[in-house]
Amino acid sequence: MKITLIGAGSWGTALALVLHSNHHRVRCWTIEQETIDDVTAKHENSRYLPGIQIPEGIEFTMNLERALQGSELIVNALPSQITRKVLPNVLGFLNNKDRIWVSVSKGIENTTYKRITEVIHEAAGIPLDNIVALSGPSHAEEVSRKIPTAIVAASSSLSTAKLVQDTFMTPYFRVYSSNDVIGVELGGALKNIIALAAGICDGAGFGDNTKAALMTRGLAEMNRLGAVMGARPATFAGLSGMGDLIVTCMSRHSRNRHVGEEIGKGRKLQEVLDEMVMVAEGVKTTVSAYELSKIKKVEMPITEQIYLTLFEDKSPHQAMIDLMTRQSKVEDWG
Repeated sequence: MKITLIGAGSWGTALALVLHSNHHRVRCWTIEQETIDDVTAKHENSRYLPGIQIPEGIEFTMNLERALQGSELIVNALPSQITRKVLPNVLGFLNNKDRIWVSVSKGIENTTYKRITEVIHEAAGIPLDNIVALSGPSHAEEVSRKIPTAIVAASSSLSTAKLVQDTFMTPYFRVYSSNDVIGVELGGALKNIIALAAGICDGAGFGDNTKAALMTRGLAEMNRLGAVMGARPATFAGLSGMGDLIVTCMSRHSRNRHVGEEIGKGRKLQEVLDEMVMVAEGVKTTVSAYELSKIKKVEMPITEQIYLTLFEDKSPHQAMIDLMTRQSKVEDWG
């Protein structure tokens, strides 16, 4: 199969390696000349995925028309907040809308509160049955080194999800299928907010007890909002919910946990973001989720405290005090 990846950051590059190992013809589109020069000279995307050799069979190009030529499947690996802006450029080189699209972005669009499969559907006119969300506990640094990984391909059309499942599945990259695209996408987006909380916990000097509580109650928040949005609660106990939550809250590779840790140490958000190469999706997703919780009248106290800490300069210690001294409740995961 001929496959185009829109976006050649760490995750786009790692997935290109997965697809190439499955004998697909892969092209990656990027707007960064530095990446093209790097891959051409050293067979490495050292800015985003250092130390990983890229086979000659994977083509990197800044020519979007070239990248899309003959493509049968398109993988959107762009940051969530710029996907809608880039899609019109992509559509200009497509003569029909019957291709399969795979979204690997983990966020919720600001102001519209749309999941990224919805953005692709609206902005590109692609039928929802042709769009798949691919999500789960899967750091690019490990996938690129063929460390065993399991994720979920979800679509409103289970047959389309299974097609993508077969396309990506390798002995080290196991893919499950699902038709709960809402739950899978929300799990991938919302866990980044809890990872920010976990990082703040580490940076502020709290302990394992604290982080375990944040992760567990964070999962309850994810489930509550997901249920209101139409997701199946059981999905949040799976790979795209609990699985992705665990890896993002605990791993040294997690960008969101890193941002939280620096905030917990007392640094300002913009200062931390300015020195990062890659995008921490949870920062802007926090805004979307916080506003959604108010619109949908869903109780999300951790998300609220992360919002106040990131955007209203609330101290992490005061945020923790306010979480711990809330009115006593019966534990309810739902």
